[in-house]
Amino acid sequence: MSAVTQHLLLGGERTAQLYELGVRRGGVLLVHASMRAAGGDAGDMARALRRALGPEGTLVVPAFTPENSDTSRAYLDRVRGLSDEAGAAVRAAMPAFDPAASPAPTMGALAETVRLSPGAQRSGHPQTSFAALGQAAAKLLAGHRQDCHLGEDSPLARLYEADAQVLLLGTGFDSCTAFHLAEYRRPAPPRRLYRCVVASEDGRRWWEYEDIALDDSDFAGLGDEFVRARTGAVSTGQVGAARSHLFPLRTAVDFAAEWFEDRRTSDC
Repeated sequence: MSAVTQHLLLGGERTAQLYELGVRRGGVLLVHASMRAAGGDAGDMARALRRALGPEGTLVVPAFTPENSDTSRAYLDRVRGLSDEAGAAVRAAMPAFDPAASPAPTMGALAETVRLSPGAQRSGHPQTSFAALGQAAAKLLAGHRQDCHLGEDSPLARLYEADAQVLLLGTGFDSCTAFHLAEYRRPAPPRRLYRCVVASEDGRRWWEYEDIALDDSDFAGLGDEFVRARTGAVSTGQVGAARSHLFPLRTAVDFAAEWFEDRRTSDC
């Protein structure tokens, strides 16, 4: 059997798995993926996802860039234990965000494959952009305000309006970005300052802005309760070699908003 034939058969098997899981043809799908868990090639997986969605569907992935921020967890981890001089050198070398070129290495191979695909669109937030391929890509990613990571002026709210599905492909609920939209829908959520490097006429500049204090520390537990409480909404199955979950984004956000109201009562 030729390598080309093997690729075609593998792609067909994954597409069938996606259909069986419940991916809607013609729908909108937000995917968080671990190709290490799924196995195989990210390009093959992206093609299988697009085949499952069909020509009228839209594939969306996170294209986050914590690498250009000195208030991000990634930066703080990187400079921990360094001298002030070494930390300043790391900060000085941070590249300005360019939606057309900035990589998103921590988002994984599938997200980078989608971002780099011909025709892919990307939203403009310098920290929490999204990339998308398909008919609704431009509409879903438009108007991503630079002082709104994942709230009402971000693609997450547009995905909620579009009744998108979420696929956790070999990843856990700790990486379920959709839950963050529910944080914005709490009354008076706590806020903090963020800072990152953005492009300017002079090449680069530091930009500081205020947004809500995003907190994913309890997302794993939230996800466990979501699965137990919304058994009919969450479909679990195999995609490639990875155990995966598929569910409506709107259902997840609404559940999380109620869950936060009960659980997060002392942070305001």
